[in-house]
Amino acid sequence: MMWTTIAQGAAAESRLWGDALKPDHVGEPVFSPLAEERFAVGLETIYEGYLVHYGTPRLFAPGDPDTALLLGDYLYAHGLVRIADAGDVDAVADLSELISLCSQLRAENAEGDGALWAATAALLGSGRALDEARAALRLRADATALDAVARSAAGDGAVDDALRAHAGRVA
Repeated sequence: MMWTTIAQGAAAESRLWGDALKPDHVGEPVFSPLAEERFAVGLETIYEGYLVHYGTPRLFAPGDPDTALLLGDYLYAHGLVRIADAGDVDAVADLSELISLCSQLRAENAEGDGALWAATAALLGSGRALDEARAALRLRADATALDAVARSAAGDGAVDDALRAHAGRVA
């Protein structure tokens, strides 16, 4: 159901996005199992945008780099709209910070995006709870605190599963 919602929403927005859909429209949830159910579709939409930009997407196969850039940005924006519809301003702020910090990590060819995604998903909407851990990643390239926060909130097994799935999708 989640994958159909994401796929149909994108195809309804633009023929380009519809043309970029893979035939099966099936994906594996990666970080949404760590979050509240009300955030699942928005979170996986944003993650799909991240994969379009930086990894192997689950639902889309854009035909060229320009389409990939635009599609990834569309998915970021549409996922944020879905989260905003849940009525949680702190969750929107958390995801905006996630997108920004992930872009910084990619630009610097730095590690830590998996822990950042896991901690953000597990504590989505908790306000400033992630500020110190994100600062450690941003300033010192240290994702240890993010990993610990994610595991404390969601459990080792769930975080390990998410990180394993994430590692299989990003280069």
